[in-house]
Amino acid sequence: MNRLLSGSLQRVSNMHSSWRSSRQIHPMWRWRDAPWRLTVLLALIFPGTLLAQEPGVTPTVIRVGALMPLGGDDEIYGINMKRGIEAALTGPTAQGRKLAFEVINDFSEPITTVVAGNQLIEKGVFAMLGNVGTLTTLKLMPVLASNQLPAVGFYTAGDMGDAREILNFRPSHTQEIGTLMSAAVAAGVKSSRICAFLQNDAYGLAGIAGLKTGLAQWPETQPIIDKLDHIVDMTMGGINPALNNLGPVGFYRRGTVYLRDGYQSLKAWEQTTGETCQLVVLVAVPRIAADFIMYARHKKEPWIFAALSVTGAGDALPKLLRENGFREPIIMTQVVPALDAALPLLADARSALGDALNPLSLEGFIVGRMFLSILRSMNGPLTRTNFLQSARQQPFDVGGLKIDFTDGNPGSNLVSLTISDVDKPRMLTSGDWKSLLAR
Repeated sequence: MNRLLSGSLQRVSNMHSSWRSSRQIHPMWRWRDAPWRLTVLLALIFPGTLLAQEPGVTPTVIRVGALMPLGGDDEIYGINMKRGIEAALTGPTAQGRKLAFEVINDFSEPITTVVAGNQLIEKGVFAMLGNVGTLTTLKLMPVLASNQLPAVGFYTAGDMGDAREILNFRPSHTQEIGTLMSAAVAAGVKSSRICAFLQNDAYGLAGIAGLKTGLAQWPETQPIIDKLDHIVDMTMGGINPALNNLGPVGFYRRGTVYLRDGYQSLKAWEQTTGETCQLVVLVAVPRIAADFIMYARHKKEPWIFAALSVTGAGDALPKLLRENGFREPIIMTQVVPALDAALPLLADARSALGDALNPLSLEGFIVGRMFLSILRSMNGPLTRTNFLQSARQQPFDVGGLKIDFTDGNPGSNLVSLTISDVDKPRMLTSGDWKSLLAR
């Protein structure tokens, strides 16, 4: 170190002598020499200390942000994702730094999301981690892209694509519905008798995309696909309230509890086709899904109900049904391992989350640990660009769960089917299908 310091000082001294003897420097600039010489001196002695840090990175902390609904109708999603991510990031370090996680409540309002997103960017965050919301994410993505800010592990319904900044853990609704429909038809459900109850927004339209892809497995369903295409076409100018009575689907308006029109739309489809719905896929928030199930049973409908993972919202939907005295089993898709799986990841999650562990908080935990795994794999500078490159260079083993971005998004293709049974879900079996179809 002494030799380095001596050599650096000698180089600065030589440079200084050269500058002073030069006749090319105007006298009016010489008063500025002192601070500039000090800057050069520090750069020579401590190379790299004067380089700007990446936003959100300090010598001791990596700061990440998130926008989530922590109040209002969608708070169940934000509260559980936040809880899981915090549990995953509390304690561990990456690149010799602790992780700081800042969450702003956006109440699932797109305007608030954009404003709050800009606030976090101005504060300085390395990445957005685990944002919640489909419509809010659509509105925010241009802001993140223009700032080259990684979007990691967002909880959304739609396909987020393979844009450079996006690292999406969860499979799309298309994958969930496709898995569900394949299993249903294999068990004896007629493809033309699969219907859906959906929210009238980007969340519900993601469900329509899933239905179309699923039905495409059976050529005889093309007339139904054509009707779904017509519904999608009607939304090109924005959300259209007049989407009911056009196909095997029923819609309710986002932010309302009025579901009767959606129910009547399914009844109209049954009357038009002369066939009853066997399986009704629910793409709704938990409270509305529970009300719809209760209302349909009040009307003595024999439908089998299947909720996507976002609709189930961890254990929210089964709890709401039990609170209303509904004890029949319902099917739910899941994109995380079973809570009793013998994986190191689950052991860590159970220890960190305790009684708060459910499929939704587990997804938050997985997203947090995935983020840590990518950070720890990085060689070279701690930059957003290097982070995104590192994420796509190799698969990751996150406590026994494989996550792989080498071929793009999503990082996981895990979709399983469960059935609510008493107080906790279990894996759906062929025997369960037989019992449900015999009702």
